[in-house]
Amino acid sequence: FGLKLEDNKVSEWSDKYIDYEMLKRILKKASEAIKRKDELCKRKPILAEEIVAAYKQGNGPNLVSPSSSQIELMGDTIQEEEEPVVDQVPAAAVSETKPLLTKSETHASHGTIASQTVDSLSGHISRTISGYFSNSKYEQRIREALDEIENLESRFDESIHQQLQQVNAFYFERIDELNSRLSVLVESVVEEYGTKGGTPVIHHRRKQSLAEKVVSRFHRKPSLEVSSKSLGADAYDYKPVHISHDSSADPFIDDPVLSAGEDYSAGLKASDSIQRAMTDMYRTAKLLHNFAIMNYTGFVKIVKKHDKTFKEHKGRFKKFTIESEVCSGGKDVGKLEERMERLYADWFCDGNLLEGRAQLLPKRGDGLQMDWSQLRLGYRLGMCAVLTIWVCWDCIWGFVAHNESTIGGRTAFPVFRALGGLVLLHWFWGISTYVWTRFRVNYIFLFDFNPNIVESPIGIFNDAVDETLVFLVCMLLYYKSGAHDIPGIVPPGFYPFFLVLYAIKCLILPLRTRRPLWRAIFEVMTSPFNSPTFFTIYIADVFTSMIKVFQDFAFTIGFVVSGDWMVSEDKLKEDKSHMWAHSFWYKNVLIPLICLFPLWIRFNQCLRRYLDTGIRGPNLLNAFKYAMSQTVTLFGAFHPLYLMYSRGDSNAVSLFQIFWMALFVASSLYSFTWDVVMDWGLGQPKFAFLGPRLMYPNRLSYYLVMAADLVLRFMWVLTLIPPQSGAQFEIPQYLTAVSMALELFRRTLWGFFRLENEHRNNTGHYRRVSFVPLHFNTGHKHKYSHEKEHVGWTVLVEVGVVSLIVIGVSVSSVIAAQRASRDLLSPEL
Repeated sequence: FGLKLEDNKVSEWSDKYIDYEMLKRILKKASEAIKRKDELCKRKPILAEEIVAAYKQGNGPNLVSPSSSQIELMGDTIQEEEEPVVDQVPAAAVSETKPLLTKSETHASHGTIASQTVDSLSGHISRTISGYFSNSKYEQRIREALDEIENLESRFDESIHQQLQQVNAFYFERIDELNSRLSVLVESVVEEYGTKGGTPVIHHRRKQSLAEKVVSRFHRKPSLEVSSKSLGADAYDYKPVHISHDSSADPFIDDPVLSAGEDYSAGLKASDSIQRAMTDMYRTAKLLHNFAIMNYTGFVKIVKKHDKTFKEHKGRFKKFTIESEVCSGGKDVGKLEERMERLYADWFCDGNLLEGRAQLLPKRGDGLQMDWSQLRLGYRLGMCAVLTIWVCWDCIWGFVAHNESTIGGRTAFPVFRALGGLVLLHWFWGISTYVWTRFRVNYIFLFDFNPNIVESPIGIFNDAVDETLVFLVCMLLYYKSGAHDIPGIVPPGFYPFFLVLYAIKCLILPLRTRRPLWRAIFEVMTSPFNSPTFFTIYIADVFTSMIKVFQDFAFTIGFVVSGDWMVSEDKLKEDKSHMWAHSFWYKNVLIPLICLFPLWIRFNQCLRRYLDTGIRGPNLLNAFKYAMSQTVTLFGAFHPLYLMYSRGDSNAVSLFQIFWMALFVASSLYSFTWDVVMDWGLGQPKFAFLGPRLMYPNRLSYYLVMAADLVLRFMWVLTLIPPQSGAQFEIPQYLTAVSMALELFRRTLWGFFRLENEHRNNTGHYRRVSFVPLHFNTGHKHKYSHEKEHVGWTVLVEVGVVSLIVIGVSVSSVIAAQRASRDLLSPEL
């Protein structure tokens, strides 16, 4: 949590937040002191229990006489030393003892016994005295540990109360300031535009510019009719004032020019000033709301640590976990935000709250600003576009013009399809982070990311465009080499092999950012044995959309390990020893298991969530959804009925197809309903089948995404059928790449609204505190803030070098084509 707190701190307010690290250090020292005390108590538990009891009763250290335990210990020691003397005498020896002793023998015996008794008593006394002083040191050490523990808890008590007082004082001070600023703004607007009829006059036949429309709309509503319902019970009380309808006050006249150009300019500036003032106050209010959320979360976390450390005093600081005790739970600033939204929407957006909220949160900062690196990204994107067109042209034109097999029919095409899926997933991840950042969805907080190593959307796009360039170049060279359009210096299989090595490098490096990803993937793979987090569940959901990619991964591993990349394609077609892809273990065992494994992971995660939370409803119902998907896969891949169409038993085929289609439709509709209602929190009739407090401003986008999800869900279920299984309803090979891309696209759209819902509602109960701060650029140090920005001249040099290379290749291609044409025409001449 300490990293999250630092990431969401406003730099100007950094000293006003809860000092979470200081409180945590106190608890850490207390935990160490408690551990030392417990180790001391284990040495002499009886004595330690008496010392602790005396300490709690307020008695001082016992330095006068030995304690009862010491006396008991001394008595036990004497008895233990005397008893063995009797026990060691055998029964036979007792019967042989002489009945009488002489006088001299009796005196000698008495002297011996007396000397032994004196020696024994002196030994016991010396041991008791030494043990007494030893126990005194032992008692002193325990008391010192108890004093340290008490002092640390007292220090923690004092510190946490000081922190709460500081946080609340700053919060209410800022609330009063915002209320005062808003009151002054509203009063000035009402006084200026609600009591005077002077408004900018614009010709009604003249087309208005955007600025004129804003000013016209603002001045045509000078009353600022905002009811108490829209502002809350404590709304500012002012009476609406309407414009009179006489000719002198009519805002539209027949004069072809503006009747008051200076007034119009002044009105435009005033309107812009009001918008900027409201935007600045709203942003401050949002940051203050984040301030309340983060501090409340900090107090809850630190009190929980205290209860774990001081188990005897558990619940002592329970009031700090009450929402209303810390910044009043952010309710005051929440009401203030609603008032600002209503005012702004009524003044500038015709009452449209979604549009007003979008305009009130300008996207400044947050890693979306432009610099020289955008030029670098732009021209590389242009190179990717040219290469994409080139690859598509060669593949399609070769098939149409010469009836030759395209790259889709080549041996290594599944390798490119698998790695292309990874590249596409990287692009979609960059788009997701861009959208979440733009609309303030705090994915860093929700995913428990380390803010110090988070990449910006622009950084992700730069990495993705580099990977795309390497992918397209290798794909083009592979196609040209197989078609004998370039010299066969290396076998065609070398290009996909090189691409595999490059992909491994990108998946491993840089270690600092890849290590957390692979750790999360390991937790996903071992999901039944550990508690799933929101991020691991998100990864597992993405894995269910990558079934086709995983199938191609299996082919890629076999292609590389078997050495097929070193053999020419003509030889691969003739040599049956390289036809491992058609073997039984690969086609009928491995591929179906790959289809089932991601669904099995999510099924286990749902069951584990049920065991961890005890909540049946969503967890078991979600598990049932994945069980249905697995059933579709099993029946589509292994049931023998689908093969009966080749035997002429049409009735059996019809029966199975009816059953399978019913299961297919039920699974698709169930998954779609779960997406909309549970994962997105939409589909509520009272909100026009959407949800409350939407974070994306365009309502139409919600309906479009729901429609797209319904269609693409049916296509996703079809991807669960293993390829080349013989089923009539499997996806053709030439559409596999398209279906894979569409499913990744659907999962990206799903992620937009899934994180929005988790941000607003904490639907999965992954957090103790339901509130999530909005994502702002608050001065925290992300990974991309440490990266050296591309200096202008270095970018220009790179652009120039690449341009010269492209020009050189183009000129060489033209010269080579002209020479080839002359060689073809020379025999005829």
